[in-house]
Amino acid sequence: MAKIAINRVAAGAGWTVEDVICSHGPDDRPFEEQHGRFVIAIVTGGSFQYRASGVSSGREMMTPGSVLLGNHGQCFECGHEHAAGDRCLSFHFTPEYFESVTAGVRGRGARETFARLRLPPVRELSPLVAQATAAFRGSADGAAWEELAVRLAMRAVEVDSGGPPSRSAIAGSAVAPVTRAIRTIERRSSEALTLTGLARLAGLSPFHFLRTFESLTGVTPHQYVIRARLRQAAARLQLESSKILDLALECGFGDVSNFNRTFRAEFGVSPRQYRSRG
Repeated sequence: MAKIAINRVAAGAGWTVEDVICSHGPDDRPFEEQHGRFVIAIVTGGSFQYRASGVSSGREMMTPGSVLLGNHGQCFECGHEHAAGDRCLSFHFTPEYFESVTAGVRGRGARETFARLRLPPVRELSPLVAQATAAFRGSADGAAWEELAVRLAMRAVEVDSGGPPSRSAIAGSAVAPVTRAIRTIERRSSEALTLTGLARLAGLSPFHFLRTFESLTGVTPHQYVIRARLRQAAARLQLESSKILDLALECGFGDVSNFNRTFRAEFGVSPRQYRSRG
């Protein structure tokens, strides 16, 4: 039985978008693969370990909302030592197409490949991640997908070039407890999740859990929970006609004013304006 299902979502000259569902687990041994194109993959579910050649940061923990970066010809491995399964919305670009859409973003003398393996779920990427998720769940046409692919490539290059490569070393003993916490957040993001409660689930002290979680994911547990809620809310705003008040409460925000304020800070527009753009 195949453990990786790849479904093409959209494609054009020089680019493709695929929905990649992996069911590998702790009993499956990682094997080396090679990126045939430049890859920017949004993790939409699950978690896994990702490592690749040519990057000194070792390996990274991929979680929902984070973005995997892969260079053309780069060898890599994905592992699921602590939990089974993941899902990614994966954008692939030929070297020629990638260079044509990102050349204007890079400064003179900048490298033509990604320096990092992962971009964490940060504010700079939230609008595009939410739009891609909503487009997949909706009925975007090919033109809309290509525009999204180009914007994602340009933004990923900007964020990747904005600082030194991530160098978070992942200790094997730290990955499993953080993975448990991430899977819990993914299932229960609308619930009242506290640092103490998540730390208890991970079997760590709150201080150690906070430090380890941030080191592995690039954001704090609270930031991770809030962005998980915002991704869910943004997708629902474009796909449903629910009242904004009801949607805010169902996604875990205590009141609509807090939701409006947090949403605007993340996406630059109010929930109502965001819905009207869809």
